Amino acid sequence: MLIAYNFKIYIEIRFEFFINMSIILFELKIQDAIKHYLIYQERYIIMYKIDFNSPIHIHFIGIGGISMSGLAHILREKNFTISGSDSAESALTDELTAAGCTIHYPQKAENITDDIDLVVYTAAIRDDNPELARAKACGITCITRAELLGGIMHNYDVALNIAGTHGKTTTTSMVTEILLAADADPTISVGGILNSIGGNIRIGRSGIFVTEACEYTNSFLSFMPTMNIILNVKEDHLDFFKDIDDIRNSFKLFTEKLPDNGTLIINSDIDNYEYFYKDKKCEVITVGSDPKKSMYSATDIAYDDLGCCTYTLLKQGQPSGTIALSVPGIHNVYNSLAAIAACEKLNIPFERIKAGLKNFTGTNRRFEKKGSFNGVTVIDDYAHHPDEIKATLTSAAHYPHRQVWCVFQPHTYSRTKLLLSRFAEALSLADNIVLADIYAAREVDTLGISSKTLQEEIEKLGKKCYYFPSFVEIEKFLSENCINGDLLITMGAGDVYKIGEDLVK
Repeated sequence: MLIAYNFKIYIEIRFEFFINMSIILFELKIQDAIKHYLIYQERYIIMYKIDFNSPIHIHFIGIGGISMSGLAHILREKNFTISGSDSAESALTDELTAAGCTIHYPQKAENITDDIDLVVYTAAIRDDNPELARAKACGITCITRAELLGGIMHNYDVALNIAGTHGKTTTTSMVTEILLAADADPTISVGGILNSIGGNIRIGRSGIFVTEACEYTNSFLSFMPTMNIILNVKEDHLDFFKDIDDIRNSFKLFTEKLPDNGTLIINSDIDNYEYFYKDKKCEVITVGSDPKKSMYSATDIAYDDLGCCTYTLLKQGQPSGTIALSVPGIHNVYNSLAAIAACEKLNIPFERIKAGLKNFTGTNRRFEKKGSFNGVTVIDDYAHHPDEIKATLTSAAHYPHRQVWCVFQPHTYSRTKLLLSRFAEALSLADNIVLADIYAAREVDTLGISSKTLQEEIEKLGKKCYYFPSFVEIEKFLSENCINGDLLITMGAGDVYKIGEDLVK
């Protein structure tokens, strides 16, 4: 392995690149080989290492984001000089300032000073951003947030990356609660707010680092894991990926990031799950619903009055104790199996695993109870993919209710268009469906799709569906039509949660 030095950041060139390229050239079509060549060229030849023993000055463009601010806190704790910029002051930037970081508002070229060694930017930052343009013109090394996260992982003995189309935040939180119950003192980066760590970042002193690993824009290919979890692989982010085969290829490359002495924990319910680790020498641990092909599975699954599951854990098909969860839904049984497998690999005692899972009561925006109005219970959930919607509404069936109302805000035009019929089918599990306008996020409307289109698709299935163009109209309709004993779920990855909060107020 050859290591070059640049601003105290290492560039790693792996012989592994050449081996993997030979396999790809034989197995894939030429166009796919070219695509994978570009990915490998970027992810294997240029891989940055952050050295905690040699702190430098790092500048964050867009430091106020939840993930960026968390990484800035980790590095500040390790005595790095941290500066950054954002469009406006916020609670997150105020915390960074209190920690000794220098924050600029707004973003402008003069924020890039000669003493900066490295610039980090998010996917939302364009090439014409004044700070990014100035940094490149000055010859300062510039990397993405994902590349920084990968570089940080080199400083830990265990780098556990939790991936999947859905379930990442919940499973990362479950692992966190188990490690806390075992006094393992981990460093954690989670995609939601977890009350037990007071946010989305925990800075520990041990050699364990746990993070979510998102596939969007192939960002998880910048990571350097020692242990990977793959919860599921479904169609999503189709504004970036070509199709499900493209997504599966990306997850396979993610697995190939593991060293030979690493560990892959994978859901055996995934179609052709062996595909993701064939030709890999790493240890493979399977979890899932079928005890015949899963090293970890569950039986005797029962629900309590709030829809939370208790089950008998099976290891290699043999009963190995009882697990009680404090979050609803059978999907969380399978999330917990992955968490158990990872923590047993880390030698966490089983009693601490049980205690940690029992302690986990959820994260913000994951079946989160917001309160009630006029006897109507209000739940908020981040579900924005058909499989997530189905899991949430299936969980709701075990929760006390008279009727289930689902207020859904579709997230992005591309996802809505490509998964339209599956959205309609999943939402039809609710007794009553109300649609808000599509939350555009990073997109503009060029596809001729709208919530009215989804409404029509739902009504083709014989379900009554309501659509209102404003939150005010939705809130008025719900206040007049929801009655005592109903369960109202606001659902989506945008700002639909405001509807429930307004009604509770």
